[in-house]
Amino acid sequence: MKITKVVPWLVKVERSYWGEYLFVEVRTDEGISGWGEITTTTKPANRAVAGILRQLNELIVGDDPLRIEQLWHKTFRSFTYMGSRGAASHVVSGIDIALWDIAGKVHGVPIYALLGGAVRDDVLIYTHPDQTRFTSKEGVVAEIRRILDSGHTAIKFDPFPPYEARSSDPHGYLDGYLSKKGEREAAELTALIRETAGPDIEILIDAHGRFDVPTAIRLCRALEEAGGIDWFEEPVPVESYHALRQVREKVSAAISVGERLHTRWEVVPILEKELTDYLMPDVTWTGGISELKKIATLAEAYYVPVSPHDASGPINVTAGAHVMMTVPNFYRIETSDCDLSHYDRLIETPIDNSGGRIHLPRAPGLGLTMNLDYLRANMIDGFGDPDAR
Repeated sequence: MKITKVVPWLVKVERSYWGEYLFVEVRTDEGISGWGEITTTTKPANRAVAGILRQLNELIVGDDPLRIEQLWHKTFRSFTYMGSRGAASHVVSGIDIALWDIAGKVHGVPIYALLGGAVRDDVLIYTHPDQTRFTSKEGVVAEIRRILDSGHTAIKFDPFPPYEARSSDPHGYLDGYLSKKGEREAAELTALIRETAGPDIEILIDAHGRFDVPTAIRLCRALEEAGGIDWFEEPVPVESYHALRQVREKVSAAISVGERLHTRWEVVPILEKELTDYLMPDVTWTGGISELKKIATLAEAYYVPVSPHDASGPINVTAGAHVMMTVPNFYRIETSDCDLSHYDRLIETPIDNSGGRIHLPRAPGLGLTMNLDYLRANMIDGFGDPDAR
């Protein structure tokens, strides 16, 4: 079997924070295609990565798609002079997921069966409220109850007012500050959600790496007092281990980091320096299924639970779930909403997240069949194949 073509698919979507998803299809001469996903956080980044994917045709067409480890290194090492993190690890992630999808289809088994087999029957989830509905106290209560009624037992949100950001990106970093007014509003929202959810629901806070050290400490303490939180995610930008240590040493809440860490090599110092309680790598950014499994094994040696950041498209969530089916030190996997029906137009069979858990099918590979009619009709900037069948 040989790889015949790499096709990036940039697809417009509705009902999504992202507005578009970036998939990658790897085709073979035996008619088996594998699918991966990358979906970055900005439109310029999606187009840059999609362009790189096209260039991979010169690198891996003609290779055996079942030599996954070899192709991982061949692709990853081709970027060493420009830097093998960021765009490079995103590209290798999408290809790697697609290769595992091919391998599962060739062998007629789900991907998790090729990773050592399942250690659990399903994958526990945490999810997000739709914060556009947080326009009143009643709106907050109704949205949290919608999630609880679906069977979910953990909720993650960013309670910090976006208007406070001093850059064009409400989740960006400029000076790292939030006012006392913003702190009070965040604490009031957190207290309301805790009161609505009750004491047994896990409340996870996402700071999006927005704050400087004193602000992060102040905000975390305020939320701890407001109703108790179960983790404080990315309190400071990821570039400084020293800043992360300062926050970790001065707050009581558990710290979670990892969605912006690329590959095992960036995870090692986080574990060695004891800087986090949870690791949350993203399977579509950190290096794919192969790398997520390796990172989880590293974390297992430190007894640090893994909780993948997987909240973009359906392949993202599904690929992470396959790995977590095989990981002993697993906490929860992220989903963008308690209702995943917005994925249905992209895939032939809906993802089953009933009862607050991902229930993977026993179908080969990822277990997903992409809706090519929808993909063709919603291609962006010529990324895709209008003749695909």
